[in-house]
Amino acid sequence: MAALRPPLPAPTLVARARRMLAAARLKPSTGYPPPASTGSLASSCLADRRLWDRLHTQPRLAGVPTFDWFFGYEEIQELLLPLLQEARATGPLRVLDVGCGTSSLSAGLYTKSPHPVDVLGIDFSSVAVAHMNGLLVGGQNQAPLRPGHPASCLRFMHADAQNMASIAPSGSFQLVLDKGTWDAVARGGLPGAYQLLSECLRVLSPGGTLIQFSDEDPDVRLPCLEQRSHGRTVTVQELGPFKGITYFAYLIKGSQ
Repeated sequence: MAALRPPLPAPTLVARARRMLAAARLKPSTGYPPPASTGSLASSCLADRRLWDRLHTQPRLAGVPTFDWFFGYEEIQELLLPLLQEARATGPLRVLDVGCGTSSLSAGLYTKSPHPVDVLGIDFSSVAVAHMNGLLVGGQNQAPLRPGHPASCLRFMHADAQNMASIAPSGSFQLVLDKGTWDAVARGGLPGAYQLLSECLRVLSPGGTLIQFSDEDPDVRLPCLEQRSHGRTVTVQELGPFKGITYFAYLIKGSQ
């Protein structure tokens, strides 16, 4: 297992969110009461849309336009770049970022990949999608995002990753990324997480790759993925440690 390069310094907002997320993990996976208008996220269900709308509405630190759980694009670009090289022969690589939130992952792929990518970020929080579309076109003293390759493109859409039939035909993406989305959905119960996985595999093209990024131990995650991946190859790569925490990339490779 390989570790990626050390992380960049984290802003205060990310550190605070980490503490809240760590506290929330102390709750059972069967779910939580809906979040109150005030109070800690630790007592909230991470599968609740209202929680994320509230989080994404919070004021941001000046000069920090994105917000990342776990880590950002910079920390995992060395893992992604070999996959993106496939685009050289086939045109822009179609990438889906499920539960994109206001993460730097989609934006980083678009602005920093030397290979052409066609990236779609989706989230069930309309607040998050509006924020990312604002970053894409520029505004509030931010310049519009510029592609790292002239053939690259980026879109953000309001959609539910557990039901993507209206936005994504089967087999339409060569790379599907899930950074913490399984983790959040699973807080509302494993059936929802399995439905998310099923949809991600449905939209994955033959020979494509689904990557789940998580801090969940392989002894817990791997059996779930192997049982529900319908014969696809499931491997795991250790990442980090980033900010003292070890993460894992779970790679599910489709068959040709």
